[in-house]
Amino acid sequence: MSQQIMELVEKSSLKEEAPQFEIGDLVDVHTKILEGDKERIQVFSGTVIARAGSGTRETFTVRRIVAGEGVERKFPIHSPRIAKVEVKRSSVVRRAKLYFLRDRIGKAVRLKERRRS
Repeated sequence: MSQQIMELVEKSSLKEEAPQFEIGDLVDVHTKILEGDKERIQVFSGTVIARAGSGTRETFTVRRIVAGEGVERKFPIHSPRIAKVEVKRSSVVRRAKLYFLRDRIGKAVRLKERRRS
């Protein structure tokens, strides 16, 4: 009973068009940032290394290298703060989680590109 009530409550906060992307894709995540009374869009680009959860609690993790350091950031898929997720490039992967990329440096981080037809 309580599970059904939770589903009804969550259904109202789901996005109608959730962004379509897969693990291993190179994406630009456009996030709305509030600075005082102004709102602007900040872009975080990197590789999707994980997806977790379901429903309103579904998140994805994006990893990129900044000044030689790896930076990871988790985003909720259905958050109103996410303006859009733009797929730049798709890669061929055989894993659901790409945590092995954390140990790699330089050119070893590259993934093989998936050809779209």
